[in-house]
Amino acid sequence: MRQIALYGKGGIGKSTTSANLSAAWAEKGLDLLQIGCDPKHDSTRMLMNGRVIPTVLDVIREKQKDISVSDIVFTGYRGVRCVEAGGPEPGIGCAGRGIIATFQLLEKLGALKGDLIVYDVLGDVVCGGFAMPMREGYAEEIYLVTSGELMSLYAANNIAKAIARLSANKRSSVRLGGVIGNGKNIVDEEDLVSEFAESIGSRMITFIPRSPTVQQAELNKKTVVEYAPESSQAEVYRRSADIILQNTTFHIPTPLSMDDLESLAYRYLKE
Repeated sequence: MRQIALYGKGGIGKSTTSANLSAAWAEKGLDLLQIGCDPKHDSTRMLMNGRVIPTVLDVIREKQKDISVSDIVFTGYRGVRCVEAGGPEPGIGCAGRGIIATFQLLEKLGALKGDLIVYDVLGDVVCGGFAMPMREGYAEEIYLVTSGELMSLYAANNIAKAIARLSANKRSSVRLGGVIGNGKNIVDEEDLVSEFAESIGSRMITFIPRSPTVQQAELNKKTVVEYAPESSQAEVYRRSADIILQNTTFHIPTPLSMDDLESLAYRYLKE
């Protein structure tokens, strides 16, 4: 069983990327479990044809005990099993708590299983809860999702710092599998993301161009892989899924200083 986590800045397209990768892997007949680790709980929505499934935290609040697998695990496109951790009520509690409670409950119920487990994790702030997939050994392969925007690169660099710090523990096997570029139509964006990946001691494993097909698919409450299976964008996701599946090269990253990160971005983004 491989456990893969996609981290990145909120709004960068982690959920879209995660869902389409899961759909592509499911097409190959793999047994998939996707866990949304974001309080917005929208990671699996396109796999569920637009359905917003109950979150683990909501179920815990409502039932408190006698919770079964069917209460928190739902079957979506091509049999992908979907879970949303959820979060606390706005202004109350820690969002990371939902992730911790989710993993504890899934383990207790024996639901953490499959050929691939995909963790879709918010990466704006790598606090204890959001770092749990890699800190506690659930996810050993980390992929950073970033565009060429400075704040997206900043978040990716912060996550690289967390990976490097956790890797210093001899018991930790967490490693960076690579950087996924998610295009925002910025000039020379692919080159910028590629150089960023190399600068932190990794590589850009795939680049996903911006495409209106993504928005069209989401308006139809589907992944691109399901909505437009013959499109060039669907092929990008399938190719990306193959690359990740075949990846055997993992690194302990060497994150950039803020000055170096800004200098790198400036060379590409200056007017």
